Amino acid sequence: MSAAAPSKLSSQRVLSVIPPMTQLNTPYPSTAYLTGFLRSRGVDAVQEDLALALVLRLLSPEGLRAVADNVDTLPPKKQSPAVQSFAAQKDRYLATIGPAIAFLQGRDSTLAHRIVGRHYLPEGPRFATLDVYVDDEGGDPLGWAFGALGLHDKAKHLATLYLNDLADVLRDAVDERFEFVRYAESLAGSQPTFDPLADALAAPPTLVDDLLAQLTLEAMERHQPQVVLLSVPFPGSVYAAFRIAQTIKARYPGVALLLGGGFVNTELRELADPRVFDFFDYVTLDAGERPLLAVLEHLRGERGRQRLVRTFVRSDDGQVQYINMMEADIAFAEVGTPTWDGLPLDRYLSLLDMLNPMHRLWSDGRWNKLTVAHGCYWKKCSFCDVSLDYISRYEGASAEVLADRIEQIVRETGQTGFHFVDEAAPPKALKALATELIARNAGISWWGNVRFEKTFTPELAELLADSGCIAISGGLEVASDRLLTLMKKGVSVDQVARVTRAFTDAGILVHAYLMYGFPTQTVQDTVDALEYVRQLFANGCIQSGFFHRFACTVHSPVGQNPEEYGVTLAPLPPGAFAKNDVAFIDPTGVDHDALGSALKKAIYNYMHGIGLEEDVRTWFPFKVPKTTVRRDRIERALRERG
Repeated sequence: MSAAAPSKLSSQRVLSVIPPMTQLNTPYPSTAYLTGFLRSRGVDAVQEDLALALVLRLLSPEGLRAVADNVDTLPPKKQSPAVQSFAAQKDRYLATIGPAIAFLQGRDSTLAHRIVGRHYLPEGPRFATLDVYVDDEGGDPLGWAFGALGLHDKAKHLATLYLNDLADVLRDAVDERFEFVRYAESLAGSQPTFDPLADALAAPPTLVDDLLAQLTLEAMERHQPQVVLLSVPFPGSVYAAFRIAQTIKARYPGVALLLGGGFVNTELRELADPRVFDFFDYVTLDAGERPLLAVLEHLRGERGRQRLVRTFVRSDDGQVQYINMMEADIAFAEVGTPTWDGLPLDRYLSLLDMLNPMHRLWSDGRWNKLTVAHGCYWKKCSFCDVSLDYISRYEGASAEVLADRIEQIVRETGQTGFHFVDEAAPPKALKALATELIARNAGISWWGNVRFEKTFTPELAELLADSGCIAISGGLEVASDRLLTLMKKGVSVDQVARVTRAFTDAGILVHAYLMYGFPTQTVQDTVDALEYVRQLFANGCIQSGFFHRFACTVHSPVGQNPEEYGVTLAPLPPGAFAKNDVAFIDPTGVDHDALGSALKKAIYNYMHGIGLEEDVRTWFPFKVPKTTVRRDRIERALRERG
């Protein structure tokens, strides 16, 4: 069956798709943004979340029976502990998967009583993590976290471990690339050549591939679109996006397929491999509204191909051509209100991987995602892609416009939780929005990402809390004043301590993004950074954090001017596909990977209130220098507030 491009705007149906895998507790917002924008322009727009649909199809009695058939074909020597556990308890998994999913969707809360009894759900290797929590008397391993009450959360955590066991089975018995988030990530992330992805797409389909193809064709039959948009935010959603496109091309060759999203914007800016266009007709860069309107006009015969905007196509001679007619972007205040219409909001899974109350927000609960402003008002950090549109083009909207969008979303979804997904929400805009929300008695709960700058005074923190702010995340990065200056972060450790404590005192949870392996970072810098972090936890400034390894990207100031940061870039491998991360040579010669495992172990324990009084050197399995940071440094910084 083939679909021809229509001549009328109203009949040009556009389907936006979230490909696997993104997240399971709430829809990734790109399709909601695009669908809302297109509808505001009179386009017949619909959306589908195939990431959620695929997981729900796999984690069903029918899906698990198919998984069990795969397990039966594996010789015992090739069965991992997770697979062996699944095979031994197959009947229990088949009996419990439906009720467990319903519980995590919030449709059967009474099941919590049976789950916490630890005799209902089958338990595989992932449950071994509970052993570290057993007290000396052999009591309830989760009692320290949830106490005598907290029954529902305790059950949610156990059910999440149960799903993680099943994810391991899918990886070990069905598709070695499978993960709930980073699905087949290595095929795309900073992958200079298209060959690995092409080989994977040409290989016989796995059970996961077959189910995804079924879901794709069901969505196509349901909506009958003439245009399909695949928004790919991460490398871990690229493979599935191409599989979806492959399925559509085979069955509906007349449908126009567009590829865009965060991965494309960062990694495919120099795309030159024409094989990509065996799957997609158009690949667009940066904010999608203007390029999308141009493509739709082109498909309607109202615009020539040479008048496309920020769009890659395959030219008549078979080569990749980039076309960019200069045309103003749609103003942020005019992009319309995101809509979740068409997405199964009652079928998302609230998971509880981490017991830390701040950390859980990323996987627990269905949050309406919204942007306070486009881009970043600071755009100076040397590790960031400051030259790209999603950072460099800063545009805001009035508090009234934002509050109107919030009210419209609450009316549509019936849910009052919001996650502001800005790179760094501007304090001035947040203050105005908070004032407007209070004036309207909006009654929402919200959290978002900020820079820990001095503008966030105790008074502003109280105002944000009064407007519904429950949590804030922000970058402390290296927790070293020397390196914070080098990376042009615009904050100091003492300032971060005072700002984060102001949030905490206002009843707002705080998460710190942390970094290690930045150019010229020494072992001493790393030990000192961990001591700062320990003190921030001990003094109630932050409640959650995460250490990630610094990666140099080609679009960042470090990647553009490495000599300013004392490093030398390694040559990029030749290729015509993805380009983002670039290796570099740091004269310090520090083994950051060895240090990183200790940092992650330490912060995991700090988030659970463990080891906060211990010397930070105890977390390292090898000799490191004593910290040069005074043990009361953060306490003194807090006393000097004001």
